[in-house]
Amino acid sequence: MEYHTSEEFQNRTRKLEEIRQAGVEPYPHTFYPTHESEELHQQYGNTKIGASTDAEEGKTPFVKAAGRLILFRAMGKNAFATLQDKNGRIQVMFNREATIVEGLKEATGEESSHLKFIEKKFDLGDIIGVEGYLFHTQKGELTIFVKKVVLLCKSLLPLPEKHSGLQDKEMRYRKRWLDLISHEAVQKVFRTRSLILSLVRRHFEELNFLEVETPILQTLYGGAQAKPFVTKLHALDQVMYLRIALEISLKKLIVGGMGRVFEIGKVFRNEGIDRNHNPEFTLLEAYASMWDYNDMMRLTETLFEKIALALHDSTVIAITPSDREETIHIDMKAPWKRLTMKESIKEYAGVDVDNLSDDAMRKLLEEDGMKVEELKKCPRGLLIAHLFEARVEAKLIQPHHITDHPIETTPLCKPHRDKNEKANGIIERFESFIMGQEICNAYTELNDPQLQRALLEGQANRKAAGDEEANPLDEDFIEAICQGMPPAGGLGIGIDRLVMLFTNSHSIRDVLYFPWMKPLTADDSDKDR
Repeated sequence: MEYHTSEEFQNRTRKLEEIRQAGVEPYPHTFYPTHESEELHQQYGNTKIGASTDAEEGKTPFVKAAGRLILFRAMGKNAFATLQDKNGRIQVMFNREATIVEGLKEATGEESSHLKFIEKKFDLGDIIGVEGYLFHTQKGELTIFVKKVVLLCKSLLPLPEKHSGLQDKEMRYRKRWLDLISHEAVQKVFRTRSLILSLVRRHFEELNFLEVETPILQTLYGGAQAKPFVTKLHALDQVMYLRIALEISLKKLIVGGMGRVFEIGKVFRNEGIDRNHNPEFTLLEAYASMWDYNDMMRLTETLFEKIALALHDSTVIAITPSDREETIHIDMKAPWKRLTMKESIKEYAGVDVDNLSDDAMRKLLEEDGMKVEELKKCPRGLLIAHLFEARVEAKLIQPHHITDHPIETTPLCKPHRDKNEKANGIIERFESFIMGQEICNAYTELNDPQLQRALLEGQANRKAAGDEEANPLDEDFIEAICQGMPPAGGLGIGIDRLVMLFTNSHSIRDVLYFPWMKPLTADDSDKDR
């Protein structure tokens, strides 16, 4: 059923016309509150200010407040209501003799008082502004004795019913505005998200990083192994791609002498959707000349430590996993535990890969459910990486840096500086893990143009052989590296997963205002209404 055919919509539309006929403007341009609800409770909640009689005589603090009407109960010559603003709620009291509605002409009959007009024409969900004086009720609740009420927005559809209303998770994601109105905890998550972004920016700015913006539309994609979204620039009749990473453009800025740069922006990957993945997500990438992956490890752990202290006044945060009842306490205090990938497999899986043949590793991975045909194509380095993913990742609960990955895992990272046999085929890369989830990826960046070409050509060959996640050869990027890129460290952090961690959210959809949702069918729409 379409909303405009509903009985509630028709009733409210009729009231809207009656409100206008009574001289009240239902959609005024401005209203300027003196306080928000949280400020009022902090300033006056525990302060003696007087009773309703004092407020009626104007002997208590005068305030102006605004919010959405979410509760209304008439009680003889008074009516009590609750207003909800962005910070919380405040009780207000309308009085038959003292309260006036701005703009209301003199009425007759059952609406002979302004209070009756409010009772008959206002609905839950309407946004109103009030002017009046504060007092405490006999039960001690801070309340505004309303002298004047201003209708700021007449709502034409009802809010979800308080108890049986917006409970369906999918509908909450689709109609996030109702979710935000109905659930204070949801608003808190998104306010925390904004605070985290502010803390991240401040951290990088304090380290003399420059925030930059680079193109979303690209003629080539690169910087990660992912399938891109394809579009078309009609002005040039040219195929374009939505970026899958920020890396290539930011490295060109490092070549250009920008020193230290970071970007927080949307990237797009045309792949699976689950509780940790959305087709578009927010990524932070940062690059610093003259740094390496050790510097990026220190930057990462101090960033997380700083966020924990700002949000919780402690480096320890409490996490309740979706699959368990007990709370786990995670300590973000630097320094974090560091293990090479091979060391982590030995410590957490009891397997020493240096003593295993490729076929022995394939046999172990078959036991973990990988397909034989896929395993036949994997070189040794990828077998090690798959073994780590299958048998170690989920056990990394407290913060870990997992360092020194096989060279096959990325073409953009510098080979390990150690020349011993164990470092052969190893790159200076680390990933950080908390609660069994990867939360960051970083390198000592490759700046050898000849090796860079060889590795990217390998990627291009894989793409030609049918690997949809491999990158095409980017001659423009190789040319930039040929012009001289200084030693550099690079870092990538998924902002959405970062917010999930610090807000104890179990799905990426809980920290995105508007996550991707499959379109509703006509049958779905009827069922949801």
